[in-house]
Amino acid sequence: MTGTAEDPDVTGLRIRRAVRAAILDPEDRILLVRFEFPTRTVWATPGGGREPGEDDESTLRRELHEELGLHLDALGPLIWTRTHVIPFLDGMWDGQRDFIYLLRVPAFTPAPALSWDQLRAERVHEMRWWTVPELVTARDEGLTFAPSALPALVADLVRMGVPATPIETGV
Repeated sequence: MTGTAEDPDVTGLRIRRAVRAAILDPEDRILLVRFEFPTRTVWATPGGGREPGEDDESTLRRELHEELGLHLDALGPLIWTRTHVIPFLDGMWDGQRDFIYLLRVPAFTPAPALSWDQLRAERVHEMRWWTVPELVTARDEGLTFAPSALPALVADLVRMGVPATPIETGV
């Protein structure tokens, strides 16, 4: 495979397009979802794969409603992108390209539209708000985030605001 860590060559691979949200509340906490995979636990931004006929906004609107019970008013700015080449457990995809948008919302308690059985079928097991210091501590204690640089990315976002162009986060 050619390419770089920042821009991997995915020619010939089946890459799923996914849309995610970096959801920040007025206290600059980020809402993350805990995914349980057979080999590891990962905390990541909520969202998911685009369905046929959807654009980024309609995908995110559907995903946030299903996972969090959040009704999206408008799509925020695109702040991060991420390409992760790893075979999906179901064999349908060779990897995923995430497009992560910033959403500023009042703090809320997630109330998913899907049942917990349905969420667990999608490997979602928990959701919670995190402060930047909590992210850093959790990373230092060995928790896995996707992208792995998430604690630093959130800290930069809080400190410097929206980047002029989307940042490729790496895996």
